[in-house]
Amino acid sequence: MPARIITSDDEDDLMPPSRPSTVKRVKDEDDDDAPVVKKVKKESSTPKASPKVKKATTTTKVKKESTTNAKKAPVKKTTTTTIKKDPVKQQTVKKTTIKKETVGADGKIKKEETEEAEDVYKWWENDNQDDSIKWETLEHKGVMFPPEYEPLPKSVLMKYDGTPVVLPHAAEEVAGFFGAMLETDHAKNPTFQKNFFNDFKAVLKESGGAKDKDGNNVQIKAFSKCDFSDMYAHFEKMREEKKAMSAAEKKAIKAERDKIEEPFKVCLLNGRKEQVGNFRIEPPGLFRGRGAHPKTGKLKRRVMPEQITINIGKGVPVPEPPAGHKWGEVRHDNSVAWLAMWHENINNSIKYVLFAANSSLKGMSDYKKFEKARELKKHVATIRKDYEKELKSEAMFERQRATAMYLIDVLALRAGGEKGDDEADTVGCCSLRYEHITLSPPNIVEFDFLGKDSIRYHQEVEVSPQVFKNLRIFKKAPKKVGDDIFDRLDPSVLNKHLQNYMPGLTAKVFRTYNASKTMDDQLALIPNEGTVAEKLVKFNAANRAVAILCNHQKTVSKTHGESVGKIEDRINEVVWQKWRHKRMLLDLEPKLLKKEPKLFEDLDELSKEEKTACANRLLEKDSERWTKKFERDNEKLVAEKQKPKPKSELNAKLKDLADTNKQYLKEIKSNKVEGKGTVEKLRAQVEKLETRVTTMRMQLKDKEDNSSVALGTSKMNYIDPRLTVKFSKKYDVPIEKLFTKTLRDKFQWAIQSADEDWEF
Repeated sequence: MPARIITSDDEDDLMPPSRPSTVKRVKDEDDDDAPVVKKVKKESSTPKASPKVKKATTTTKVKKESTTNAKKAPVKKTTTTTIKKDPVKQQTVKKTTIKKETVGADGKIKKEETEEAEDVYKWWENDNQDDSIKWETLEHKGVMFPPEYEPLPKSVLMKYDGTPVVLPHAAEEVAGFFGAMLETDHAKNPTFQKNFFNDFKAVLKESGGAKDKDGNNVQIKAFSKCDFSDMYAHFEKMREEKKAMSAAEKKAIKAERDKIEEPFKVCLLNGRKEQVGNFRIEPPGLFRGRGAHPKTGKLKRRVMPEQITINIGKGVPVPEPPAGHKWGEVRHDNSVAWLAMWHENINNSIKYVLFAANSSLKGMSDYKKFEKARELKKHVATIRKDYEKELKSEAMFERQRATAMYLIDVLALRAGGEKGDDEADTVGCCSLRYEHITLSPPNIVEFDFLGKDSIRYHQEVEVSPQVFKNLRIFKKAPKKVGDDIFDRLDPSVLNKHLQNYMPGLTAKVFRTYNASKTMDDQLALIPNEGTVAEKLVKFNAANRAVAILCNHQKTVSKTHGESVGKIEDRINEVVWQKWRHKRMLLDLEPKLLKKEPKLFEDLDELSKEEKTACANRLLEKDSERWTKKFERDNEKLVAEKQKPKPKSELNAKLKDLADTNKQYLKEIKSNKVEGKGTVEKLRAQVEKLETRVTTMRMQLKDKEDNSSVALGTSKMNYIDPRLTVKFSKKYDVPIEKLFTKTLRDKFQWAIQSADEDWEF
């Protein structure tokens, strides 16, 4: 349906512009940021007040336990808490007093008190946060460098034109990067191959060149003559050896790795322990990029300490760089929230070591982002009304600005920005060029460009007639391929204009606002009924609506079909078990078939072949499970220097499983199952199995619906997490079902501050 135009005469109509309908999805790729179109419901221009955070209260409960003995049982009292505010650090210091009553040997009750102190720091309850000062004291252990390169065995060589060649270690490492991924799609990409080979030759030249076994120089000029198969085989062997490690060996390796990483994982921020995020320096390797990135395959060089700037508080020990090296610079800048930085060589962009997602500083940043989106609710109707008027402005600049605002608001396009000649040709709304837009009357626009992360955005949409007319004007001759559509506009000008409506408002706030508003509207449509699994499917459908709005697409996994097939197999196995239980019912009470025909109308849901396949799969899975358990148990016994179990024990179990399988196959062939137990218990079991089948089929549909949509991006970055917390508390859905452990840590502030009455 064509979008309605709001003209300057419609001053009383503050309804947001309709999101134009999608005419045709040309091609969806793994694009987290290039949006498709979705209709947005009418919003109120009056914001609802933010809920007040409930202050912590302390209660003391005494748990009484009665006993028939003369002695009184121990009585435990819950924690009593006193809270003090530290105005300097804006920190909540929690003093915990633990009271215990225990019965001594003499029968008398003894009282004990212990006091502990712990940091609780509920920063979201503090209204006076200073944006200009990120920290007062900061102490950390620096960064963790990747291990030095370990040369390959002398027998593992790259071949050139059939001749094994010896490479300097620096060049061998780069060749190994390609060899390790020889059978991947990346390594088969011509752009990846070209970029890799150019950088490989440069490193080869820097490090002394290749030689044959006799020490003669070998000129490596053609990629097609390079043979990395021996390297690939070596790395595959290493991968298989790693997989074959025992659980104890893997556990020991992990423990050693954790011990090395431990000092880097935390820092002291204003005297509090905080988690550090990406404390590891990126190891060297081949750049992959997302989508059709022009620099895919280029060498990410090893980062040296001399390239790194350390940021740390004054008067505390500066972390020691690796032996023989020194830091590029040491700063004491408390106006920034990073611990270290360096320039990477692919795009010459800056990489930062930041606080972890669950840290207070990162939490504050997220909180302010979502609060900014909530504030936009007060102004969005006015902004939309103004840009609808300016779509017909006589001033070309105003028309371009209004059209760009329409695309950013209604199509959820990013604002975009200028790119250098050596950067990927990615664009946003303001940097769209003549060739990125194709117009088809009456009002169909085809967009085709590389969005953020070089992900192709190729979409045909229906826009309002006035927007179509404006785009046709913006493409009018003498404009040609390579010319900007919005030649009088750039993101900085647009953002400056937006700040006239609201301090700090930028174009990107609209994506957060529209995503959260859409989620809020979708959740309001969900009835508070059904099982947790049913509610979860409906929540995912709401989340999916937001992902589609923001076009957070992903490529369907190569293993998706296999994964769906396994779920369908599991559903069939439950259906088969349901058939067995119903046959048991009929064996115990044959008259039920005539008394309750509906209960047995699905007896032939599976064919004999499908039931047989289910029985055989069950045998295979159970045999594998028991075999692995037997091997794990024996590994543990050997590690504890005990005698392992005899193989005969496993063989006996496998024989039992095979005998059970024979019985199942006999049941399937005869279409009869011997009744065991009572009719009541069998009925109850049938009901459970039917509920389980319904739930599994619902989850399968949810999985298929989400196969090409990335729900995580919108949930992590665009949907206000307090909406998810509200849903959890209002609909009695465990937060663990909605947020992963990582997101629960990241959004702890939302989990503790929002309730079922919270309003976006």
